[in-house]
Amino acid sequence: MQKKIVVGVFVIFLVVMGSLAVLKSQKMESGAAGSGTATIGVIEVNGTIGGGSTWMADSGASSSEVMEAIRTARKRKDIKAVVLRVDSPGGSSGASQEIGIELDRLRDSGKPVVTSMGDICASGGYWIACSTDRIVANGSTITGSIGVIMQLSNLEGLYEKLGIRNSNIKSGEHKDIGSTDREITSEEKQMLQQMIDDSYQQFLDQVKKGRKGKIEEEKLLAIADGRIFTGRQALQLGLVDQLGNYYDAVKLAETMAGIKGESNIEVLNGTDIWKRFMLNMGSRSLLQDMESLGMNYLSRY
Repeated sequence: MQKKIVVGVFVIFLVVMGSLAVLKSQKMESGAAGSGTATIGVIEVNGTIGGGSTWMADSGASSSEVMEAIRTARKRKDIKAVVLRVDSPGGSSGASQEIGIELDRLRDSGKPVVTSMGDICASGGYWIACSTDRIVANGSTITGSIGVIMQLSNLEGLYEKLGIRNSNIKSGEHKDIGSTDREITSEEKQMLQQMIDDSYQQFLDQVKKGRKGKIEEEKLLAIADGRIFTGRQALQLGLVDQLGNYYDAVKLAETMAGIKGESNIEVLNGTDIWKRFMLNMGSRSLLQDMESLGMNYLSRY
């Protein structure tokens, strides 16, 4: 009997959490049309940047959700500027590029975009920051890490000790490239290095475009080796535009948009109560599960 009561209370709790999430969503949608008052749209990029979108996903930044928020900001007439609030160590190459492309389209629409760096805005986080008009960092923000990495694990020795044997049925010689049950061949290593080199060149091109006239190419090449910087160091190097916090970035966005006085601030992709609850339940993404097994060999910034 007591067990049934506990289960019943838990079910009611889930229903209440879901209802609150729906009400919040409806409230956001009701304000989407705007009331003619200037609004600064805030888009958050928190955690590891990855692709996909699912209610059971981990607390990283989903590129599809971030892109949706960017497109919303571009379509809404009441949103005059956007602050991209980034607190991310980076993530997958493709997901970072997707977000960067949508940010470029947002800027092409005439709306200024300002990056506000939090604790960390590095690697893929810095990639997307380079697709904004201005970058504001705190003095102790960790940023930079311009580079690409691909990690492979060879668990062959461990498998032998555990008596595990894998049989690979493949259509081509390199279909099992990066497999954890054997050493990578020299030919495969060369192929993957070429991929990394190409991705790295794309990263450099992104920074050159985003920081054009703010950092010399020779100077950029000298520091684009994966090293990280504080916000103050980044300012001296030309990787960011000014020091300041989130509210300084908002004020800058208002100035760039020609807004006089204070504007309405609206977070376009805030995590709702229901999602926070599910995240606290300890759900994990498939990508993280693969990484824990040493099976992730996707290149990432």
